[in-house]
Amino acid sequence: RAAVIRAARAVLRGERRAAVLSLAFVGRERMRGLNARWKGSARPTDVLAFSLPGPGGALAGDIYICPWVAAREARARGLPLGRELRRLVVHGVLHVLGYDHPAHGRTASAMWRRQERYLAGLG
Repeated sequence: RAAVIRAARAVLRGERRAAVLSLAFVGRERMRGLNARWKGSARPTDVLAFSLPGPGGALAGDIYICPWVAAREARARGLPLGRELRRLVVHGVLHVLGYDHPAHGRTASAMWRRQERYLAGLG
């Protein structure tokens, strides 16, 4: 929990932005349903993020992370699961703030490079 909060705050501070965030860790089937409903893909994904208008025009966002998918990706990359989960928190916060990447080649995008800089700062 502390690592999740620290990662989200690091991005908000680094981007000089404020936002009210809701972050939920969901199972594979719940993520599959969310991804089908909102992105039109019937497979579970690692992270989904949605920007929402908050009270008084403040920025708000919902972030959903699937640890099951994160564990698969961490194993494939030879990374600790905790690091992959922090990556997804940072990635989700950046999406809420309006950053985006192409569907294919996201690891070569400017957003990915920004995300990795934040991760390096988190240790």
